Amino acid sequence: MGEWKTSVTVRVNPALRAELWQFATRERRSLGNIGATLLEWAFEQLKVAGSTERLLKFQLGRKPAEKS
Repeated sequence: MGEWKTSVTVRVNPALRAELWQFATRERRSLGNIGATLLEWAFEQLKVAGSTERLLKFQLGRKPAEKS
């Protein structure tokens, strides 16, 4: 049948909104699509971290490349 979606309203400062809009335009995506993608990704990171405190304290993801 298709995927059900719901609307989410988020308040951000105008500078962040403008930067997100520019990025979305460059990626040929809508602002809503960029927002949904970032929200899904960020929530996955939060689930791995276990709390917002741990998420903000530690950088998750790729480890820095080792120098040879």
